[in-house]
Amino acid sequence: MACVLEAPLRMSVLSEVTASSRHYVDRLFDLDPQKVLQGVMLLYLLQQETSSTELRTECAVVLGSLAMGTENNVKSLLDCHIIPALLQGLLLPDLKFIEACLRCLRTIFISPVTPEDLLYTDATVISHLMALLSRSRYTQEYICQIFSHCCKLQHWHSCGFKSLPQPLLCANGPDHQTILFNHGAVQNIAHLLVSTSYKVRMQALKCFSVLAFENPQVSMTLVNVSVDGELLPQIFVKMLQRDKPIEMQLTSAKCLTSMCRAGAIRTDDSCIVLKTLPCLVRMCSKERLLEERVEGAETLAYLIETDVELQRIASITDHLIVMLADYFKYPSSVSAITDIKRLDHDLKHAHELRQAAFKLYASLGANDEDIRKKIIETENMMDRIVNGLSESSIKVRLAAVRCLHSLSRSVQQLRTSFQDHAVWKPLMKVLQNAPNEILVVASSTLCNLLLEFSPSKEPILESGAIELLCSLTQSENLALRVNGIWALMNMAFQAEQKIKSDILRGLSTEQLFQLLSDSDVNVLMKTLGLLRNLLSTRPHIDHIMSTHGKQIMQAVTLILEGEHNIEVKEQTLCILANIADGTTAKELIMTNDDILQKIKYYMSHSNAKLQLAAMFCISNLIWNEEEGSQERQDKLRDMGIVDILHKLSQSSDPNLCDKAKTALQQYLA
Repeated sequence: MACVLEAPLRMSVLSEVTASSRHYVDRLFDLDPQKVLQGVMLLYLLQQETSSTELRTECAVVLGSLAMGTENNVKSLLDCHIIPALLQGLLLPDLKFIEACLRCLRTIFISPVTPEDLLYTDATVISHLMALLSRSRYTQEYICQIFSHCCKLQHWHSCGFKSLPQPLLCANGPDHQTILFNHGAVQNIAHLLVSTSYKVRMQALKCFSVLAFENPQVSMTLVNVSVDGELLPQIFVKMLQRDKPIEMQLTSAKCLTSMCRAGAIRTDDSCIVLKTLPCLVRMCSKERLLEERVEGAETLAYLIETDVELQRIASITDHLIVMLADYFKYPSSVSAITDIKRLDHDLKHAHELRQAAFKLYASLGANDEDIRKKIIETENMMDRIVNGLSESSIKVRLAAVRCLHSLSRSVQQLRTSFQDHAVWKPLMKVLQNAPNEILVVASSTLCNLLLEFSPSKEPILESGAIELLCSLTQSENLALRVNGIWALMNMAFQAEQKIKSDILRGLSTEQLFQLLSDSDVNVLMKTLGLLRNLLSTRPHIDHIMSTHGKQIMQAVTLILEGEHNIEVKEQTLCILANIADGTTAKELIMTNDDILQKIKYYMSHSNAKLQLAAMFCISNLIWNEEEGSQERQDKLRDMGIVDILHKLSQSSDPNLCDKAKTALQQYLA
């Protein structure tokens, strides 16, 4: 076999595959297993110490060319353990061979089928790559490119636009950014930003954009690093000037965006307001390539996502809101496209463009009512969102739901545009069968559509929402449990008795207890909020307590005895105050000495909020105009409640003082 290989490979070192080694490469693509087997000899020769450096170098070059083929080629090479073989090759002294190995590694790691973790299996590899950065401009270019493709986030932020977490390393291991940072990536790569080679500058910049993303540690370090007397943020600002290549402008804008979002640069800093933001808006214009428009819009959406002022500035920069409407016009009408390649290109990017536009609209409309109004008034906007909710692409659906969620924060729009377009219908459809990622945002939106002033509330109820929301409260996903119970809480607010009964029936007592003992305080608070809304207006209080009284009193006892924060205890006492307002329900408190002792305890608590909530309970129990008030007053007097009221009437807290005096008047009347 060796003799077959040697003829074409005994040639001088080449930077690309030569014509004479071409037939050899062809064999690697061959369907005949015998010929492919001959091809595998390349890897064997690459690792043989007896092979000359020239031969090994050319093997690396040819393997690199093979890796540029199909994804199956890369998979085959990975199966043959090409990465350990090439990493081993980096230990040899010959620079040309090292460069060929790095070029091949770069090509393999760029492929989507290559697991990034393969770079991190041996702790010495990263150190060695850092050391090789100084060897040549090629080692600099390839190593930076390898780093930026092998640096994936282990955790995602909750409010942003990325997909759900994928564990990248063992549960306790540091993430890729941390490993690279701890090996001195910032210090080793910073000076490459002023390299004479454009490719090196560009790959270093890309490396920083990945290292800084969602990483305060890296971002805070970058702010203070200087190269040739100039701080990195200043270098990044120079790189996003209009006379620089577009990819450089975009990537430096991404670096500054990440640093800003991590808190390393203030949102009102001129490098953000006057440089980064306008640069990203420019990237959204018609003059830019479709892929640049996608990246520009997505980065801008991330930059302004949590800052009201940046949202306002962006909304009035270069007619951005109107400019984004153009993102929905791809592919252009077929008649206008004579070039089939262009149609294919437009089709490929159409989804990405819609996704990016929805994301940016979601960020723009996150806080400001006027901006939301402008977005909704943009041509066919609500129709586009409704269409987006049923797109085949999950990413577009998610972005459309995010956009809808952002706009649903507007009372005005809930009453008008949302009703005119019956948005609740496609939203309910999305909720029937979607990945958790979409369910979380869609259920948040539903919470807003169920607010008491929303005209969508009635039809949503009629379409079986209670059952759907009750099932969400059983989800293992925390955000879905919170949203499910939150939506039910909104639904129960000022609702008729039938709806309240349906909610309780749908939830079941067992599930209610499950939610009240949830380890997450948000779930607990929303469940208490639901109970409080269910137990409002006397006939409802009496009806619910006649059917579920025993269980609700058990739950209240459980929480008042547990280790909970002030807000939880206050909400629970408010539920008791509501029960005490019932006509027959209040007897469930009066016949429960344990609960009465707890109310007495909280009247003398050190926290004024809890004292006040406990006093509401007492006031409702002793109110004069109600039947049986005398007996209740006597029982509470015997417990020492009146003595506490006298003390509280001297309180320096005006609320407590007034409430105590009002309660005492019931005894005097």
